[in-house]
Amino acid sequence: MDIATLNDHFGLPGVLAFEDHAGLTRARITTPACTATVYLHGAHLTHWQPTGQKPVLFLSDKSEFAANKAIRGGVPICFPWFGARTGVHKVTLTGDRADGPMHGFARLQSWTVAFAALSPADGSLRLVLTLDPSPESQALGFDHFRAVYELSLGATLTMKLTVANGGTEPLVFEEALHTYFAVGDAGKTLVHGLEGATYYDKTDGMATKHMPAEPFLFTQETDRALPSTTANVVIEDTVNARRIHVDKSGSNTSVVWNPWKGMADLDASQSHQFVCVETVNGFENAITLTPGESHSMTAHIGIESV
Repeated sequence: MDIATLNDHFGLPGVLAFEDHAGLTRARITTPACTATVYLHGAHLTHWQPTGQKPVLFLSDKSEFAANKAIRGGVPICFPWFGARTGVHKVTLTGDRADGPMHGFARLQSWTVAFAALSPADGSLRLVLTLDPSPESQALGFDHFRAVYELSLGATLTMKLTVANGGTEPLVFEEALHTYFAVGDAGKTLVHGLEGATYYDKTDGMATKHMPAEPFLFTQETDRALPSTTANVVIEDTVNARRIHVDKSGSNTSVVWNPWKGMADLDASQSHQFVCVETVNGFENAITLTPGESHSMTAHIGIESV
């Protein structure tokens, strides 16, 4: 649909409007409970700010907005693999190939708006987007799936990714909600809830290690994949005097990440303005769906001022 048609079908006066930004279509959301921005490119939530709070999601000032580029920040959807398609501790995914873009193709494709409505109960906006097979996904071996992404945007944020297998063979995939949380200073931010958990250290050749017994403090480049955890976490942002609660379901993997330096689309001065705490199914906990089966993974975000 073009922007005019999207606004005719799904627009809500004063609440939800679709517009162009740098050649990409985005939804701008304003409710009494929050403001938010969602790009159809990658079904990418780039902004969520509950009323009375600072923005909860980080977005790089150098992020590229282009059809062949991933947006740096917000909540990238990684599907149907996380990181590289193959590697240490990885299972064989559908298609049994080694090629494909980092973090899969879902964040590089335009999703379709399926539903939008304002909840009369709490004033939150529910937005549903879908992704079906494309020539690009089919070329990578994924030709029988449907992904449905449901967002509930209000004083809290709920993100639910459901994948269904519409084929006649098992569907094996990884997935992640690669959330960039905005913080006052990554070096003064604690993550509670992962104490003692086993992780793979991606900065040390995927060596198997254990998280400390106390809450985790970011002090250097961090890229830790916790392959077997269903734990909820609390991000303690001491500078902004708030706690970000991340409750998840349908997820058996978590990842904590901060590059501690600049990147091509991230200025070094911004590298301490976020921490990534990701809701994932990956590595040995990749998802296998039999024909006709579906799986949902959910992350629920709430803010507590302290």
